[in-house]
Amino acid sequence: MTAFSFASLTPVLPEIILALGAMALLMLGAYRERSTAIVNVCAILLLVAAGCIAWLIPNGRAFNGSFIVDDFARYMKILACLGSASALVMSLDYMTAEREQKFEYAVLILLSTVGMGMLISAGDLIALYLGLELMSLALYVVAASSRDNVRSTEAGLKYFVLGALSSGMLLYGCSLIYGFTGNVSFTGIAKASGEGGLGLIFGLVFLLAGFCFKVSAVPFHMWTPDVYEGAPTPVTAFFAAAPKIAAMAIFARATISAFPGITHQWQQIVVFVSIASMVLGAFAAIGQRNIKRLMAYSSIGHMGFALIGLAAGTAEGIQGVLVYMAIYLTMTVGTFAVILSMRRPEGMVEQISDLSGLSRTNPALAFFLAMLLFSLAGIPPLAGFFAKYYVFLGAIKAGLYGLAVIGVLASVVGAYYYLLIVKVMYFDEPAPNFQRVPLELKAVLGLAGLFNIFYFVYPAPLVAAAGLAAKSLF
Repeated sequence: MTAFSFASLTPVLPEIILALGAMALLMLGAYRERSTAIVNVCAILLLVAAGCIAWLIPNGRAFNGSFIVDDFARYMKILACLGSASALVMSLDYMTAEREQKFEYAVLILLSTVGMGMLISAGDLIALYLGLELMSLALYVVAASSRDNVRSTEAGLKYFVLGALSSGMLLYGCSLIYGFTGNVSFTGIAKASGEGGLGLIFGLVFLLAGFCFKVSAVPFHMWTPDVYEGAPTPVTAFFAAAPKIAAMAIFARATISAFPGITHQWQQIVVFVSIASMVLGAFAAIGQRNIKRLMAYSSIGHMGFALIGLAAGTAEGIQGVLVYMAIYLTMTVGTFAVILSMRRPEGMVEQISDLSGLSRTNPALAFFLAMLLFSLAGIPPLAGFFAKYYVFLGAIKAGLYGLAVIGVLASVVGAYYYLLIVKVMYFDEPAPNFQRVPLELKAVLGLAGLFNIFYFVYPAPLVAAAGLAAKSLF
């Protein structure tokens, strides 16, 4: 047994900072009245600090290989911290306007981000489950954080019940995998699994079912529209961004690192899930009138596109997934900044019809939303086009031509409902104007919009970082 040293905790530094910061802010909130604003600002600073430290710490392992820091973990942790910080920034004005001044909200987001960090760096099944549960338990609470709102309470309950079911399935899968390989570490499972047996494949199916729930992929997507619609809008923005990144990270790490010998078996599952998610996301969103429900189906579709890269099972495919997740984060955060701006004197509005004639009442807001919707649809030369291009390229090079063709067709169908919103904004009669857009929402929308518009000018840094991160998995 090796002697303990504080230096051995260096790989876990971002998580330690977030956990200790969350505990300190919890104490501050409990003992000081009207501390919400201070807690929120400190939480944002902690997330930025954790992201910077994740970038700077060297590669390494902690807890006997249970916790891995490599280029892949570093890349995904920076994205997760960025997603969490953006969601907190966007919630500042909402909390004041809706009188939802709860300091616990920021603390729960910090604790959820600790779980995400643990999940992204998990090197064995036990660390995977710990990270997943730490992330999820905080999410169940924030979904129901608006206690006086029946829809929010219902969203939290639905998410909790279905989340508990998915955790049970994942845990059962982990127990089967351990039973048939005698290992919990990914490297040990990879050595012991060989060509795989029927029992191991059953375990893998249950494991992937748990992952599909977390990324809201078909057929475990059923919670997404109701929870997105019912939860407070800043919480929905958070759900759509950071947890998806962490879940996609462990989806990729577990399949590539632990099951290289049975790639063909898990590839078939991922191909089916990817096709089902893209098709459902494209067709189910067409009839939606609530913009948060539409974004839920959009998110299901986008996870299907990201899984195309994973289905390839190659470094190039994983690079596509990583580029996709970074661009998806900016598109989603920017779109939710507009949804949070949809406020009239009587309160928040969520219907697509409320955006009628926005180009005449607020041209800048309409322009940026139109650009983000075009990017979500994958129209060149916006960033969303390149996101899809990289995952399709990975699939084609792996010989998955059918999957790439279905992806392109699903993109065409999905473009319809994004363009419908643009049509409502630019060609319908103006609805009453929204109230003043808060400065922090303008900042988030401006940065996300400009990134998506001008990404094609200099895509190299993101592509290179994603390529380096993908190679570290193989």
